[in-house]
Amino acid sequence: ISRTGGAPTLAFGMSEILSFLGGDAWKGFWYHFAIMFEALFILTTVDTGTRVARFMLSDSLGNLGGPLRKFRDPSWNIGAWICTALVVAGWGSILLMGVTDPLGGINTLYPLFGIANQLLAAIALTLVMTVVFKKGYRKWAWIPAIPLVWDLVVTMTASWQKIFSSQPSIGYWAQHRRYIDAEQFGSLNDAGNVMWEGSSFGTPDAVNAVIRNTFIQGTLSIVFAAVVIVIVIVGVIVSIKAVRAGSLPTSEEPDQLSHSFAPASLFSTKAEKALGRQWADYESRLTGASAQSPATANSHALTVADEAKEAVSGRADFGTGDLTVDGISDKVGDLAVDGTVDKDGDRVKDRASDLKDGEAVAQSGDDPPGSQK
Repeated sequence: ISRTGGAPTLAFGMSEILSFLGGDAWKGFWYHFAIMFEALFILTTVDTGTRVARFMLSDSLGNLGGPLRKFRDPSWNIGAWICTALVVAGWGSILLMGVTDPLGGINTLYPLFGIANQLLAAIALTLVMTVVFKKGYRKWAWIPAIPLVWDLVVTMTASWQKIFSSQPSIGYWAQHRRYIDAEQFGSLNDAGNVMWEGSSFGTPDAVNAVIRNTFIQGTLSIVFAAVVIVIVIVGVIVSIKAVRAGSLPTSEEPDQLSHSFAPASLFSTKAEKALGRQWADYESRLTGASAQSPATANSHALTVADEAKEAVSGRADFGTGDLTVDGISDKVGDLAVDGTVDKDGDRVKDRASDLKDGEAVAQSGDDPPGSQK
């Protein structure tokens, strides 16, 4: 099996390590398992990075104002397509640079990919930590904070080494300077390769490619690290303000009650199947009511409200024979006692649970499967 390239080399190494499970006969299995793992890992990372970069690019363009303000609307498909194409072209050019690098993509591209991937995790953890502080959940802030600190220490150390190391085999800029010196002070041998200090650096075209690629990769390493440092500093400042104030408002959408039903486990129970049918009937009525006249909509609302009264009194048991499902108010939605609907036509002014004792309860005193709160 050819093991040229980074992915097969890593897969071969993993198969050797994992061969203690099953012996030599399982090495082929572990090799292909590692190849599949690498492919899925890279594809999901590229997918996530593309989405995040596209949102960041569209938001940045929208902040410029004027005609570009339209980019801030995520529902504008043309803007989303333009930003996606630009982002894909960006990482596609880096990928092309890596696979055509004279030194091999594993030596130049993979470290940059690994650093970018972990710095993306640092951004996500910073966002989570900031939201936790802003919502006032200080005692839970250690959950995102500890992995954030670890991620920053490890990844920033690697970034520092790739940027400032004096060893050409490690630092991008050290390798960049070495190839510049070879181009300036080296000489060509009979085979047409650049020779300097007793080492061959390849053809002049290969030397120029390495100089170009190391410059791009070194610059990106600095940009990635700088952006993450700025984001983390801003997140820490906002978190400190939230701690001093007790909490801060967030830009999150307000919580909304669920308007969908699903069984509690893989297979539905009898009660859940019955409740599912009731729920589907209720939603179809609301959908129909929103498209009808106010009088007809009120009639539908009164009908479902009457069913809620029966459920509260115990006459509607959803096929269980002895249970009135807790959370019937969720089935009825936000129906008003008087049966009127609001201006949107699909919600009502008050909860049907106000019909009796504030809430419909199970006769047995326990919540049956599938009850929604």
